[in-house]
Amino acid sequence: MKKISKDEIPIGKISAGTNVFIYPMPVVLVGAQAGDKANFMAVGWVSRMNLSPPMMAIGIHKSHFTTELIKKNGTFSINIPGAELLVKTDYCGLASGADIDKSKLFQVFYGALDTAPMVNECPLCMECKLVNALELPTQILFIGEIVASYTEEGYLSGGKLDIKKMNPLLLTMPDNSYWSVGAMIGKAWSDGRKLNRPI
Repeated sequence: MKKISKDEIPIGKISAGTNVFIYPMPVVLVGAQAGDKANFMAVGWVSRMNLSPPMMAIGIHKSHFTTELIKKNGTFSINIPGAELLVKTDYCGLASGADIDKSKLFQVFYGALDTAPMVNECPLCMECKLVNALELPTQILFIGEIVASYTEEGYLSGGKLDIKKMNPLLLTMPDNSYWSVGAMIGKAWSDGRKLNRPI
C-alpha cells in the first residue's frame, strides 16, 4: 500500500480514521422466525445489492440471535419503520430475542414465506429468500432475494413510494443518533446534465 505523504493531502483535510460510515443509514427491522414466535432486530447496515432479480443485503454481528434464525430458516424480512416507531425500533436493537418475546410489540403478518414475519405498522415490508451468507471477521453479510413487498396507498405518490410520506427512520454512527428525512434538493440521473457535457 502506497503511503501518502503530508504534502499530497489537500490543505484543510484531516484524518477521520477508519471507523466511518455512510451518512445517513436507513434503520430497518429485520424479521426472522423463532419457533412459533416472530422476532425482530434493528439493523442499520442494509442495502440493495442487485437489480434483477432484486436482492438486499444486511450485515449482522455473528453473536446475535437473529443470525442463527436466518441461517436455520433461509428467510428474513426487511421492514422500514417510520420515525414514529423510533422507541420500539431502538428497543429491538437493545433486547435479544433469545431472552425477550418482541413479537407482541407489533401487529405481525406473513406473506408468501412462512418464516419471514413482517411488521404491519411499517410503511414498507419486504420478504426475502436467503441467497448467500458471507462470513466476515465480525459480521455475517446475508444476501436475500426480494420475493414480495408490501405497502399502503397512503405511502404512495403517483404510484411510487414517497419518502416524505414514509418518513423513514435514519441513523448516523458512530455518534449513534436518529434522524428524519430532510428536503428534496435535486433529481438523480438528471441534474448532472446541467454541465452540458457528452455522456
